[in-house]
Amino acid sequence: MRAMSFKSFAFAAALFAGMAVQLSHAQDLKGDVQAGEKKIAMCIGCHGIVGYQASFPAVYKVPMISGQGAKYIANALNAYKSGERKHPTMRSVALGLTAQDVADVSAYYELHGNGFPAPDQIAAAPAKVAELLTKGGCAGCHGANYSKPTTPDFPKVAGQHKDYLYMALRSYKEDGGSTWGRSNPVMGGVAKQYSLAELKMIADYLGGQSGELKVVPQSKFR
Repeated sequence: MRAMSFKSFAFAAALFAGMAVQLSHAQDLKGDVQAGEKKIAMCIGCHGIVGYQASFPAVYKVPMISGQGAKYIANALNAYKSGERKHPTMRSVALGLTAQDVADVSAYYELHGNGFPAPDQIAAAPAKVAELLTKGGCAGCHGANYSKPTTPDFPKVAGQHKDYLYMALRSYKEDGGSTWGRSNPVMGGVAKQYSLAELKMIADYLGGQSGELKVVPQSKFR
């Protein structure tokens, strides 16, 4: 990977500072993994099925969350609760969780992906994609090989479903809908720099790499 320029480093630092403010509402409760396993009934019907697809606002695979960082999962659930992230199904699920439930479920899914370490190296990005990633300062938050976030607030993105990554990036770019979109000014500022075609190029590259995220099949019945 090419070294980050001073301009890109400064941009990434600004992103980090802004994100830290935006995520200050997230709960810092200690999660209980065993308790979390008993609270995932509303999760496994989508995230525990290989290849499961959402149909709103488009058809795309739901994100892999086994192996994702607990702090990021908690941040995401809290964002659905607050309305920062708009999605009717996820908002309904999140509103049914207490702060402790969020911490427990997040802790469970972080450990649920153990045993799937990211590779030491990933494929070099094509020149155009490398330029886009540098422009957004992506590695400044998502870390080495896009699997080692620089703080727990940020997600692992390498190996995530390509179509989900594209929809997530698009939701930051098109954040004005009443039932869909993500009103995060930091990621919105990043995503709005790009065309939809460029966002797809980024998603296709990141999703095509190996990472720590997995779909671990789970029974719907507990």
